[in-house]
Amino acid sequence: MAHVKRLKGTIGILTGGGDVPGLNPVIRAITIRAIGEGYRVLGIRRGWAGLIEINRDLKKPSSSQVIELTEQVVSKVGRTGGTFLHTSRTRPNAVPRQNLPDHLRDSTKDEVVDLTAEVLANLEWLGIDTLIPIGGDDTLSYAVHLHNMGVPVVAIPKTMDNDVPGTDYCIGFSTCVTRTIEMTHALRTSAGSHERFLVIEVFGRYAGFTALLPTMAGAANRCVIPESVFDLEQLADLLSEDRRQNPSRYSVVLVSEGATFTGMEEMVYQESETDQYGHRKLGGIGDMVARGLKHVSPRFNNGRRVNTISQRLGYLVRCGDPDAVDSIVPMAYGNLAMDLVLDGVSGRLVNVRNGRYDNVPIDVVTSHKKVVDVAKFYNADRLRPKYNRFIGAPVFIMTSDY
Repeated sequence: MAHVKRLKGTIGILTGGGDVPGLNPVIRAITIRAIGEGYRVLGIRRGWAGLIEINRDLKKPSSSQVIELTEQVVSKVGRTGGTFLHTSRTRPNAVPRQNLPDHLRDSTKDEVVDLTAEVLANLEWLGIDTLIPIGGDDTLSYAVHLHNMGVPVVAIPKTMDNDVPGTDYCIGFSTCVTRTIEMTHALRTSAGSHERFLVIEVFGRYAGFTALLPTMAGAANRCVIPESVFDLEQLADLLSEDRRQNPSRYSVVLVSEGATFTGMEEMVYQESETDQYGHRKLGGIGDMVARGLKHVSPRFNNGRRVNTISQRLGYLVRCGDPDAVDSIVPMAYGNLAMDLVLDGVSGRLVNVRNGRYDNVPIDVVTSHKKVVDVAKFYNADRLRPKYNRFIGAPVFIMTSDY
């Protein structure tokens, strides 16, 4: 009789929230290691949406909801950006009625529905023994909810903003910083040719890491971040000083999308509609700052107005292939997750802490917000990072204690 390898179990993988470079490499790492260890791997499409859309009355899930992952499926795509499993901002315990799957729409008249019971039933129906969600604090907050309900979960942090608590590094951050530096330097040619202020809006709803670190690396003269309300005239004064000292007569500021200046009542939003996690889409503070700088600039430039260039980087820093860090860290995170699965451990978040890979309890995700420690890393008087002692600092300098 031929030897038949016994299946150890089934692992489910999903990606939620915004896409970032590095998601496909981590899916590849988990899949190849899991199959080699004797597991079956299912990829759940469109994040948590895939787990609420399954109709168990059918004989098997649709390929638009679940796909079996093999080494052949993940090998080539693992070198690319985005997520081939697709993603969404679905929150299963707060699904608006208009987003209910067709087969559930007549089951309730509520305007917002908790479909956690469906998620649990579908996980059991699929035979998933361990779920590995890859996402930011929104996606992983629901993973914490499932963990508290007894679902074996091992979480992997990703976000451009690097703001998931419990880890020094989130997948996607390095590529975001790399692209921000590259694009800011590229835009200098236009700013210098026209002798203008260059205002660049970058990601960062609550945390300013994506503005602060590129500025520290020399991409900009100044930066403004969500953690510290700034004064527009102060910024104009500083940028004017920088411009005068520059032989090409221009200066650069990076503006976090969640930043606010004195007199503003709230962040700048593109639209009033909120997603299922209660967030409105940000965007526009860069243009507002650029207009304000042009208006007040004569006060700091002998009565002459300084024109501005305003550019929102947006999806340009999250599209395309991952850089080296976002190829290596996902590989490590995927294998860290599998180490935990093989040890029979769940309820953990894989992480990097002080340059070393580790894991922490998953509920750290919902324990607090990870933001820039302004007192430690930001000079609010000069609107730039603090350049103090670097000995003992992690590779990306700024993190939050936990």
